[in-house]
Amino acid sequence: IQLEMCPISKFSGKGLFAKRSIKKGETIFVERPLVAAQFLWNFLYKYKACDFCLRALETAEENARRLSGIPGLSLPHPELCRVRPELHQACPQCQVMYCSSECRQAAADQYHRALCLGPSQEDPDHPINKLKDAWRSMHYPPETSSIMLMARMVAVVKQEFSLLHTLFESIVNESVPVLQWFVPEGFRSLFALVGTNGQGIGTSSLSQWVHACDALELPAHQREHLDSFIDQLYKDIEKETGDFLNCEGSGLFLLQSSCNHSCIPNAEASFPDNNFLLHLGALSDIAPGEEICISYLDCCQRDRSRHSRHKILRENYLFVCSCPKCASQTDELDVTSEEEEEEEGEAEGETEGDELEDEMTDV
Repeated sequence: IQLEMCPISKFSGKGLFAKRSIKKGETIFVERPLVAAQFLWNFLYKYKACDFCLRALETAEENARRLSGIPGLSLPHPELCRVRPELHQACPQCQVMYCSSECRQAAADQYHRALCLGPSQEDPDHPINKLKDAWRSMHYPPETSSIMLMARMVAVVKQEFSLLHTLFESIVNESVPVLQWFVPEGFRSLFALVGTNGQGIGTSSLSQWVHACDALELPAHQREHLDSFIDQLYKDIEKETGDFLNCEGSGLFLLQSSCNHSCIPNAEASFPDNNFLLHLGALSDIAPGEEICISYLDCCQRDRSRHSRHKILRENYLFVCSCPKCASQTDELDVTSEEEEEEEGEAEGETEGDELEDEMTDV
């Protein structure tokens, strides 16, 4: 065992610490989520993913054609695409798609029996579809969570306790653990759990194909031709689709959710298997006893001012960061990066105005 989960303080909760030396680039752990769900707008915009593991269901070529808007596009080296449409299976009742029979069965065993819409899959008046529509109307892209993550958590508990109820007859009351989430305080707690601990998941058959192409050993002229093709493809995709390239969703992970935030993280999550399996990799050498920290901010957000970072973290994760980077910047002015840019713009405008006034005076 290379990790230890320890309490930090009554304010910070728990943290994850290394029990041995971990080298930069090393995979610290691979983890499967307790529950995961695709984002609702992502699904609506035809990003096809396995309803259980979020593996991309489009082939790399199908994905490239849709994202670029070029229906006749052909990808070189199609054998590098790992999507296997012949293995895909649909729920026989509601036609929700899975990447394999194993995922279909796992979903049924975990939550899908409680949430399957059956023939009402396209019925806008079905309560689950009304819930999805209400969520979309309140949460526009870019998405950070999904109400279906909460629904699946409830369904997991309901199915588990339904099984226990069957096995133990009247000993277990299945309604008790579920109903506690439907009073206002319980629902807020569930909402906060998902909002502050959910980890974004991104999968892409096209991205996986590109990485496989990068690993090919090719003569120089073939490598140049392939790289040029991929560069042009991404330009076409950016023009047609913008930045939304992946099947996207979120999940709740036991170990990953124990990692605290730092603005200078020593670990980072990724999804190289093109499904919901999270790989936590070391960004730097980690010594025994050192806390393993990830960043809740993206690269651009981490480069912003301390005040801007604190504002994002306070609004989205309900805490104030005291990492070494923030501690070293306590003397900074309490202005957001946008305000800094505005001030710089105003200063430039004043300078240009003064120069223009001097020129007019000279005339």
